[in-house]
Amino acid sequence: MVSVHAKKHDNFSVEFKFSFEASDALKENDFAVNSWIFVPGSVGISPETYGKDQFYRDVKSNIRLITPKYSLAQLSDPEALPMASLRSSIENVAGNPRKEALEDYIYHLKMFAAIFKSAARDSEHRLKGSKASDKQKGIIGDYCRFCSLIARNYRSLEALVRGLGNEREQVLKYFRLVDEFISHIIEMRALRMLRKIDGLKNSQELKEQREALVGLVEGEKKYNIRKHYLSLNEDQEHNRQVVYHHGMLKKFVESDLYINLDKKKDGVAVEQIYYSLAAGVAMIFATAVGWMTQLKFGNITWPLFIVLVISYMMKDRIKELMRFYFAHKLGNKYFDKKAKISIGKRNIGEVKEGFDFISYDKAPEKVLSMRNFAATINDAGRIFEEKIMLYRKRVCISSRELHEGNEYPLNGINEIMRLHLVRFTQKMDNPEVPVNTLDEDGSVKPVKVQKIYYVNIILQLRSADQQAQYRHFRVVMTRDGIIRVEDLQG
Repeated sequence: MVSVHAKKHDNFSVEFKFSFEASDALKENDFAVNSWIFVPGSVGISPETYGKDQFYRDVKSNIRLITPKYSLAQLSDPEALPMASLRSSIENVAGNPRKEALEDYIYHLKMFAAIFKSAARDSEHRLKGSKASDKQKGIIGDYCRFCSLIARNYRSLEALVRGLGNEREQVLKYFRLVDEFISHIIEMRALRMLRKIDGLKNSQELKEQREALVGLVEGEKKYNIRKHYLSLNEDQEHNRQVVYHHGMLKKFVESDLYINLDKKKDGVAVEQIYYSLAAGVAMIFATAVGWMTQLKFGNITWPLFIVLVISYMMKDRIKELMRFYFAHKLGNKYFDKKAKISIGKRNIGEVKEGFDFISYDKAPEKVLSMRNFAATINDAGRIFEEKIMLYRKRVCISSRELHEGNEYPLNGINEIMRLHLVRFTQKMDNPEVPVNTLDEDGSVKPVKVQKIYYVNIILQLRSADQQAQYRHFRVVMTRDGIIRVEDLQG
């Protein structure tokens, strides 16, 4: 199954989070994502001004494994995964000089922290989606209880780490990094829950739960001070360092989930064969013309000389036309780039991507109807000469390779893709334009109004175990950047 969520990442980029969940019933999981991006003609984005290289520079993708799913209740059990595996890895380091033992310990530390981060986030999201007071009380109560228990169980392992002898300092350093990260996550999610409670109409009914969250945050703050972990205060320079440090902790914890892709050009061998055929066809033409002319005019004559020059000129043009034809046919079947998806040395799949401008006639009717659904004018795309960019992506995942040798249940991969739209703003008008209107006393009054542009993005999501889904997102922006990203269902 494939799904997508979109949001504004910053003033000039849109973030898409694609989830590719592999089905155990399929040996090979094939996913396809086709994106039609409708760009206003007035912003000057066209095949002549915006090629493949520019597009791929404006797209940033990070691919990572989907974090294994555990609830806070499961994480609080010291005898079950992943706490039991973490304890076992610590014990394995004791008296074991091999580098593999330390790497295994660090891996389990990171996985425990990443799984906890995901479980805490899920609890906060359940609170956001809940409206019943009893359910809200249960979610908050479980969060406070289980987070306290998880933190206590984890911190109890420090005594085990301190008893490792010569290996203690290095192992303790990594243990404290994860401890600080867990404390930060508990505090951050609790504060977000507090903001959610304060914005509810029934906030008085959740007074006890609010006090429990406040107590949890204050307890973690005191713990951070005692352990000399970084935390926010009144000093802005210090706070900048705290935010940077927390970002580095996040990268450290999630580093084993991210997958590095070595992208290469797709269809290189087939492309060279097609181009060789084009050169051969052009050479056949030139040779045939020269041979027939020589039969008619003899060995060396002025007509023969002129015909040979013209045939040589035509040969180059035929070669380029054939190359263009084959390149077009190749682009429909092959992609621009491809990369292997690997966990360590084990290849679990492949990802391919391609980009082209297409005409309205080549866009599917379903896509065009969704584009026009939210338009104020019928067939607005054609009227305003919108350009259509087609970005194709194909992802293949092997279920067997994904699960083989992994202690934790892995369901698939996530791709975080950011589309940067800075180039789209270069030819936009001023972000605000004056518009005249009548005031109450009948005088003309100028009013400043935002000059907005719409970039419509329609996605088609396909996989073997589900029907094709379509999603329509609309980016509302000015020359100063993105205002919002709207999720439209056509």
